[in-house]
Amino acid sequence: MKDHLLVSVRLLVVFTLLLGVAYPVAVWGVGRLAFPYAASGSFLRKDGRAVGSELIGQAVTAPGLFRPRPSAAGSGYDGTASGGSNLGPTSKALADRIAAEVARARAENPGAPGPVPADAVTASGSGLDPHVSPAFALWQVPRVAKESGIPAADLERMVAARTEGRFLGLFGEPRVNVLLLNLDVLSRSGRRR
Repeated sequence: MKDHLLVSVRLLVVFTLLLGVAYPVAVWGVGRLAFPYAASGSFLRKDGRAVGSELIGQAVTAPGLFRPRPSAAGSGYDGTASGGSNLGPTSKALADRIAAEVARARAENPGAPGPVPADAVTASGSGLDPHVSPAFALWQVPRVAKESGIPAADLERMVAARTEGRFLGLFGEPRVNVLLLNLDVLSRSGRRR
């Protein structure tokens, strides 16, 4: 019995050091060396200061900028409370929230053509998605053009330039990173964030 206990304790120590210390340090080191930008948070800088991460959505309320999709993370874009709402398709609370988001989106974008895109009124699974569909970005162009003074055709070209295709041409949907697009709008308009 004593021999089994000593072997168990030794294995615990060895595997704790190997899998709890050595492996995480090795993965961290490889990430820092091979992918330093991504490993440090993919922060975007403007005028020498961080304005956000390419990987995490953030609330945008300033006039003349594109809006992200709604967030269900905490009180909205809360990185410490990432997660969806877990409300299902038969949930009255979800239906009420979507109806309120549709009304808000219509009121904020009175000149927008056609129906409200789905991602304009629904949160992503994490609540922190930094992307919107090209349809939602284009749907916002009339408002952004009016508020920013940038011609709609130029904004449409910006959306097209920022549209990312499917991963490996197969996975996911085309998407637009809202932060990158808004930085383009700010650069064009000469405003600071």
